[in-house]
Amino acid sequence: MKQLFHKLMSFTLALVVLFSTMSFTVNMHYCGDILVETAILHKAKGCGMDMEKPLGEGCSITKMNCCNDEQTLVDGQNELKLQVDTISLEQQLFIASFVYTYHTLFEDIAPHLTLYRQYKPPRLSKQLFKLDESYLI
Repeated sequence: MKQLFHKLMSFTLALVVLFSTMSFTVNMHYCGDILVETAILHKAKGCGMDMEKPLGEGCSITKMNCCNDEQTLVDGQNELKLQVDTISLEQQLFIASFVYTYHTLFEDIAPHLTLYRQYKPPRLSKQLFKLDESYLI
């Protein structure tokens, strides 16, 4: 049980480190004020309404484009090293006590340890069945 818990926690922490250092982009396509498509790691396709073409061959008037593309970059963490000199005394005390209690939480008490083996029962000076006068007939 203890080994399974440690493997599970190490896998979870590896995933946390992986996803905290990974950078990715989120592309969003708006048609007017309505969000039409959201894409992660690739460009959003759009709704297919391109309106920047002129109306006729002789006209130079163009219609305004109602569509808008937005790109958001989610930047990952670059440095993973913890600076120990910035940890206060209270935080160091908390970390030390947490590690100690966590370590002692999973210690097994020896099942073969019996404390009563060295105990010797007292001598009986009187016979109890004679005191209570209870005899089996």
